[in-house]
Amino acid sequence: MNDRQRLPPASLDARTWVNAGAPILFVPLGSTEQHGPHLPLKTDTAVAVAVAEALTERLRATGTDAAVAPALAYGASGEHQDFPGTISIGHSALTLLLIEYARSAGAWAKRVVFVNGHGGNLPSLADAVPRLRAEGHDVAWVPCAPLVGASPRDTHAGLVETSVMLHLHPADVVADRMTAGVSAPIADLLPRLRAEGVRAVSANGVLGDPRGAAADQGEVLLASMCDAAWARVRGERIAASGILALDAP
Repeated sequence: MNDRQRLPPASLDARTWVNAGAPILFVPLGSTEQHGPHLPLKTDTAVAVAVAEALTERLRATGTDAAVAPALAYGASGEHQDFPGTISIGHSALTLLLIEYARSAGAWAKRVVFVNGHGGNLPSLADAVPRLRAEGHDVAWVPCAPLVGASPRDTHAGLVETSVMLHLHPADVVADRMTAGVSAPIADLLPRLRAEGVRAVSANGVLGDPRGAAADQGEVLLASMCDAAWARVRGERIAASGILALDAP
């Protein structure tokens, strides 16, 4: 029997307290928010789960105990609140959730790594994780971002996210509702987006253009996300914000 075969289950919720062990715990952090008229509310969470599962499997293949926790499917999504279906718990509540979560899991896990799939969660991570580390907890976070293929004109429910969801959950993508949204660079949209929300800059909630998305492209993009996250995990360099940083080329 090899080391991997001796490890407890890869899913934390499939373990008992007897074999919970001291794994590196990957915690998918997503959102429940609008993703245009064609993508499901679970999009950010689904991507975070896929990346967390990939990281878990890669570590386990080395004989290291790692587990993926049940996803945290609610985040800070206030910018999407004008769209039905969005459920946001806000920055303060999310920050407190992350702190209490890591304090508890850190009592037995070797390390807690939040795998973040939603950009709106970044301020909470940047507040919570450094505070936790200052308390002596081994906590960090990684983003779900591809090394290649991303564009500042394609930041929400556009080509990247639609392609990835066509790969992961094709039955949940409503293909005949794919329509372009606003295509300006995100830097140009941010002031009004922050002040008035996504609806003020894009009536359909899309920042980009999902037309032309394809499952095979999504497979490549997801692999790039996983490779980037894996490079961060293996690099072990933690920046001031608590992110596992990519080494400069």
